[in-house]
Amino acid sequence: MSSAREDRLGVALIGAGAFAVRRAAAVAANPRSALMVVADPVPERARALADPTGALPVADWRQTIRRDDISAVIVATPTDIAPEIAFAAMVAGKHALVEKPFGRRADEILPVVKAAHEHHRVLKVGYNHRYHPALAKAHELSVAGAIGRLLFLRCTYGHGGRPGYEREWRSRPEISGGGELLDQGVHALDLFRWFAGEFTEAAAFLATSCWPIAPVEDNVFAMLRARDGVVAQLHASWTQWKNTFSFEITGDQGALVVTGLGRTYGPERLVWQVRAKTGGAPQEEHLDFPADDDSLAREWDDFLDAIEHRSEPMSNGADAWRTLQLVDALYESARERRVVQLESALEPVGAAHAAGAKSP
Repeated sequence: MSSAREDRLGVALIGAGAFAVRRAAAVAANPRSALMVVADPVPERARALADPTGALPVADWRQTIRRDDISAVIVATPTDIAPEIAFAAMVAGKHALVEKPFGRRADEILPVVKAAHEHHRVLKVGYNHRYHPALAKAHELSVAGAIGRLLFLRCTYGHGGRPGYEREWRSRPEISGGGELLDQGVHALDLFRWFAGEFTEAAAFLATSCWPIAPVEDNVFAMLRARDGVVAQLHASWTQWKNTFSFEITGDQGALVVTGLGRTYGPERLVWQVRAKTGGAPQEEHLDFPADDDSLAREWDDFLDAIEHRSEPMSNGADAWRTLQLVDALYESARERRVVQLESALEPVGAAHAAGAKSP
């Protein structure tokens, strides 16, 4: 092992699926980190991801958290086993970045959040949408009062799915916890909380409209309301035949509209609308972000900063716990066909900070 490698944060990647490949690239591109181990129960997948970086492929994730040269782990596994792995990492004294949604239910991840506090480890969840430059700029403008008092948020997010979903782990609720709400919908819920804070009421309709994946949903229609009256509306879909992302933040003085996420969702654009005082069409300013999607690299930088400075990153464990409480409430609403009242005391756990306390 070279001295240059020894100077970097040693990282273990647990899970070697498609998204893990992008995580590995972010680690390798950062001069502060080095990928040391890739763990996956399928040896061919572990080797394919480990060999180009000089990492060690292993089959058992437990081997990774016992190694002295590993300081942080990335958990990129199916949802059902992510909390167990993250908890073991905390107890072993490792920092962890866990792919969203982190768990199938809020109660699954609360012990991990508490363990991170008790063992003084950084626990971050991969809500990388906060690091997209158009959304980050929109958040900056919103916090600065550019659109006045917040009134409502609206998000449409989806893709067209693919044949064979019924054979994938995402369609098995005992593994995934649910369908599109826990896949793409949670990104919108995390963003809603980032912009508006906590919500106290939740209502949802779920549908399995096209793909043979029942009992999980391929469409979710959800509404949230905060105590101050801010309303958030979501449609997340696996039957959005053209990949679509649109996120609107509307205030009493204007609006911010983000479209695109790069890659197959099209280039990122932020439209800043300033309400005309006399009525009529608003003034508009367009900000385009044509660069390739580098949200994972930005997110990884934030994670490394948090470790270095002993601080809380954005989308930390407590954030993910609160977001999963919204998920739980929306599934309950759809199941019982009623508006669900959330507990008003959504208090931080341990040393975790409030959502939106830090910007990228």
